Order: sequence, then structure tokens, then C-alpha cells
Amino acid sequence: MTTTASGAEPPSTTIRRAVRADLLAVFQIEQASFPQPWPFSAFERFLETPGFLVAETGGADSGHDHVDRSGIVGYIVADAIPNHGTPLGHVKDLAVHPDFRRQGIGKRLLGRALTVLDSQGVGSVKLEVRANNDGAHKLYRSFGFEHCRTIPNYYDNGEDALVLLR
Repeated sequence: MTTTASGAEPPSTTIRRAVRADLLAVFQIEQASFPQPWPFSAFERFLETPGFLVAETGGADSGHDHVDRSGIVGYIVADAIPNHGTPLGHVKDLAVHPDFRRQGIGKRLLGRALTVLDSQGVGSVKLEVRANNDGAHKLYRSFGFEHCRTIPNYYDNGEDALVLLR
């Protein structure tokens, strides 16, 4: 059985559409997860996007004082963009609170987002990922994503991004 960093049993998690009340928790997870976090306003812009999903635990009863009382422990932002008649899906952002990683939450978020994108008629889905993010590479490969190109110096620190396509 997978456990959290504190050794507690993993909580049950619900995946649902993000709402305005989730934004602060999403932003806090973003800041804890990435050296170049998105600004709060970026998440506001995606609020009406069907592929902006959150993973929610029992909130205040989750047993983790450092998790926002909303119970939000992860999120994904994915959308469909026009592409010569067949929309192209784009996974823009995915993160799970550090204390809830390696419990399958990211996998559930990605799976649900891909289902949402499929329902929008996407032909392919792309994403960018840091070249050194081995955990994310493994997750994306498990969903059939393949490396199609590298963008040198994509991130502010000079790190390359891998563009993956499914």
C-alpha cells in the first residue's frame, strides 16, 4: 500500500471540475511544485475550461494540517485548441501536493482530463515537460505519450522541455 509522507493511509480522492473557491489551493500547490509557478491570474483564465480539474480529499478531515482546508491535493489544466479541423488537446499544467504524490492522484487527473479532451473530439494531445522530470516522463509514457521534439532553453533556468505527443 502507498502511504503519504506522514505515513498515513491515502485518503479517498474525488476528481471534479475546478471552481473559483479552489483557486487559492491550486495556486499554493503550483507554488510548492514548480520553480517557475504560473501566476494566480493564469488559473482564473482557465476556470471555465472543462479540462481544469481538481483532486479533492475530505478537506479539514484529511489529517494534513498543511493541506488547504478545501481538501484540494492536485489539479490539471488541459484544453482543446483548433488545429486544421481536428482539435489538438494540450495538457498545460499538472501538479499534486508534495505530501500526496505517488498515490495515483496524478494518474487519475491525467486519465480524467484525457477523457474530457476525447469528448471534445481531439485527434492528438501534446504537452511540454522538463527534460529532467523523470517521474512525469514515466506517467506520460504510461498513457502513450511519446517524445516528438525538444525545445532547448524552454525554461528560465535554461532547462530544455520535451514535447510529448499522444
